[in-house]
Amino acid sequence: MCKTWKSPGGIFSVITLFLVSGAVFADYALNLPEPVSPLTGQIYDLHMLTTRIAFYIMVAVIGIVVYAMFKFRKSKGYEADQNMHRNMFGVWGWILVPVIVLGIDMSIAGSASSTLAQVEDYSDADVTVKVTGSQWKWTYEYMDDGVKVVSNLKKLEPTDELYLRDVDNPLVLPVGKRVRFLHTATDVLHAWWVPEIVYKKDSIPGYINETWTRITKEGTYRGQCAENCGTGHAYMPIVVEAVSEEKYNDWIHGQKLAMAKASAEASSDKVWSRDELVARGEKVYTTNCVACHQASGEGIPNVFPALKGGKIATGPVADHLNIVINGKSGTAMAAWKAQLNDLEIAAVITYERNAWGNNTGEVVQPADVKAAK
Repeated sequence: MCKTWKSPGGIFSVITLFLVSGAVFADYALNLPEPVSPLTGQIYDLHMLTTRIAFYIMVAVIGIVVYAMFKFRKSKGYEADQNMHRNMFGVWGWILVPVIVLGIDMSIAGSASSTLAQVEDYSDADVTVKVTGSQWKWTYEYMDDGVKVVSNLKKLEPTDELYLRDVDNPLVLPVGKRVRFLHTATDVLHAWWVPEIVYKKDSIPGYINETWTRITKEGTYRGQCAENCGTGHAYMPIVVEAVSEEKYNDWIHGQKLAMAKASAEASSDKVWSRDELVARGEKVYTTNCVACHQASGEGIPNVFPALKGGKIATGPVADHLNIVINGKSGTAMAAWKAQLNDLEIAAVITYERNAWGNNTGEVVQPADVKAAK
């Protein structure tokens, strides 16, 4: 008998091993989330099929190995057969094992081929949404309605159940409609993935990938960026609100009205007070800039420059306008001229020049932004 079983330390080690194994089995119920679209349902079924097959193969292989270890162990006088490749078992083993493996593969491939064909199905859609990944947010453009929504991480306490999983503006979609997603990125690779409703394809700068879904059940579905996109990778959650067609149409109408109002404000010749611009600018900053430059304006040393007391926020206004409007090549600083309107750019610059003790007292108006463009 093995000496491990005779010593108290060995017995304790074995008991500890079984206790740890119990903790592992406690998470056995964890799995992919329940699918709510026909295609993700097929993908889920394929996942379960391959998992079951892998489990049965594992049990069979372990059983054979354990049986061979005890049946043909050296202590019983058995020696390795040096000519097994010449006897009946060896010859037929080399034939039957590949045939069995091929049969298993074909049992999976039969179901997978039809699913793959649907993955690459580019039929006409009822709703088309362009999904753009950026460091670190998502921008959703409803191509048929001219609606644009920017989705950022919602700031929650670490004790909150939805910490790092909630956003300020979710993607709203109708149930029962075919939805096409056009995936791209502005800077590095991202990947928009919500397992319940849609499969994953990478978002690549300068390239368009396409996926689609047809959601069958109303509800809230969550995902994450599935491509390591940088230091803020963990701060790109995805939230999809699936609603009835009626609620979806009402939401689209409301968004159009809000965008029209914002556009009218941005294009007007109104001269805004410093307090008005600072209040608006703080919201714009919190939504778009805080991930890199931080709420304190101190940035991240050697990664993102500080705005608090920094040469951009306290230097010439023209330089500040230029870098916000046009970005800076070779860095993560994006050009905001296509993402924010003139009023938003004016507001955020005014805020940055008067926050965190900068106190320059300077005000930038939408007209200044328009002229700088």
